[in-house]
Amino acid sequence: MILGGLLKTSFIDFPSKLSAVVFTQGCDFHCPYCHNPDLVPPRPRPDGSAAPDQASVLAFLAKRQGLLAGVVISGGEPTCQDPLELEDFLRSVKKMGYPVKLDTNGSRPSVVDDLLAKGLVDHLAIDVKSVPGSYPASLASREAGAKVPETIALALSAHKAGRASTEFRTTCYHPIVDESAIMEIAQFLSGPAPLFLQAFNPGRVLSPAAAESAGLQPSKDVLARWAALASAWLPCQVR
Repeated sequence: MILGGLLKTSFIDFPSKLSAVVFTQGCDFHCPYCHNPDLVPPRPRPDGSAAPDQASVLAFLAKRQGLLAGVVISGGEPTCQDPLELEDFLRSVKKMGYPVKLDTNGSRPSVVDDLLAKGLVDHLAIDVKSVPGSYPASLASREAGAKVPETIALALSAHKAGRASTEFRTTCYHPIVDESAIMEIAQFLSGPAPLFLQAFNPGRVLSPAAAESAGLQPSKDVLARWAALASAWLPCQVR
């Protein structure tokens, strides 16, 4: 796998677990508000700095057994990696006794399905960028965006069957996401898995234009109102 970084300790990335976060390099989406822009290109570290290698990351995780309670694989988009290499990495992590959380944009349902079937993922977090099946071209290609509903269906099935817990996340970035979009998303996801609404962070992002739009973004009060409305279909709160 091509790795882009390692966060050795996180209290917030894996629900109720002290975890390490392994970042993969490369993403098939191009969200203008992406807060990990260095991880979007397919090659590691465009700034020339050294990226961690897989062996050193696994050695670190082996040393932290008994101290860490889980491992998150994020990105970038982890499912863009070679499927067999991703599977081998997760298998190594699972052999150490770690629960695994996978962060994904949902563009590769076949990869997610295979990992779930092999018991290599314990918790799924799917970033729902807009209304599933109707992603604008500013976020993703038509082909990649069209596959998200299939991944959502797989995740909901796994969640209901108790094979892997699932959460959904939506970054509320104007004009891509508004109240109407949140209501459509909530109805599409309707069920027991929770949806978390996230405010757009105008820090270092992929598109300079996105960084300049901070004043146009919905306030925390607006997000709270949207979450209350969405709660008619599924558990929803602002994160």
